[in-house]
Amino acid sequence: MKHLFIINPAAGSRDRTLECSREIVQLCRDLDYRVEISKGPGDCRRLANAAARSGEEYRIYACGGDGTLNEVAAGAAGYGNAAVTVWVGGSGNDFVRLFSEPRAFCHLARLLDAEETTFDMIRCNDSLALNICSVGLDARIGTDVANYKRLPLLQGFWAYAASAVVNVVRGVSQPLRVTLCGQTRDEEMTMVCVCNGRYYGGGFYAVPEADPRDGLLDVLLVKKVTRAQVPGLIGKYKAGRYKELPEYITHYRTDRLEIHSPTPTAVNLDGELKMETDISMSIAKEKVRFFYPKGLTW
Repeated sequence: MKHLFIINPAAGSRDRTLECSREIVQLCRDLDYRVEISKGPGDCRRLANAAARSGEEYRIYACGGDGTLNEVAAGAAGYGNAAVTVWVGGSGNDFVRLFSEPRAFCHLARLLDAEETTFDMIRCNDSLALNICSVGLDARIGTDVANYKRLPLLQGFWAYAASAVVNVVRGVSQPLRVTLCGQTRDEEMTMVCVCNGRYYGGGFYAVPEADPRDGLLDVLLVKKVTRAQVPGLIGKYKAGRYKELPEYITHYRTDRLEIHSPTPTAVNLDGELKMETDISMSIAKEKVRFFYPKGLTW
């Protein structure tokens, strides 16, 4: 088996390339491994895909945060010879919060002694995402979070909070037409959040019951709300208590949905921003093998 470490020097608040490389050399001296450094957006996906297409058995380590993991997972999805994981070092590491011990992903020694499972991926038009896709206010907030995380005192929840305040001031709702579960809703909405995982945005616990292996997407549709209502809604939403807000939030479980916006709107795919008018989301036919430290549950 070969081991590929893809280091994203842009992940997090500082470049960890040197310390990661030293630990890899120390712990992997008896393994067949190599290290690649991402040179920019899309490079992690390209490197992972090249390894997967080789046909050789690979374990691929995304050395960074959620954005790095998503690129690596998208590059390896659909290839039975490649498994992926994340060696946590980025500014946002929400996907692994679904595991019983997320901090275990900080320790390379534990990732080298791993179990494995298979996770679903979200297909969004021509792209793949592992964790979350969202449209509306949530997408605008999520895609701006990275800008705030570059500031020294704004990490995790505080970066999300800063982005939320700015985007709420800009405007809360927008017209959307959403078709799912045999019905169509054509109205002003605050956001649509499509979940494969459970956490995003620096610890927002969107859908506690989401399971990335069940072949279904957990979709939250949030109706139009006022700026004054947003703070109260966010508090419960962050804590995974959306069921306490039935007048605002409707939960669906489906394997596909369609969203139409009259003008190009932000779509957030695990932190990657796209502008679209017609958005098709579904459980992708491609699955991804995922390995994790032994003994963890979710």
